[in-house]
Amino acid sequence: MAKGKDVRVRVILECTSCVRNDIKKESTGISRYITQKNRHNTPSRLELRKFCPYCYKHTIHGEIKT
Repeated sequence: MAKGKDVRVRVILECTSCVRNDIKKESTGISRYITQKNRHNTPSRLELRKFCPYCYKHTIHGEIKT
């Protein structure tokens, strides 16, 4: 079985506001979530609103390169 031809792939979502605030050292960490997406239905990068425990609010979490 070839691993590279799977339709569903695992992606990591990272908080975009924590990444911006990391330069200022305001946040204590970076929020990340692991999920799956269908490669054929969503070929572009995935962005979801998720809760960030470091920002204490719902923010945009974008897909990062693994």
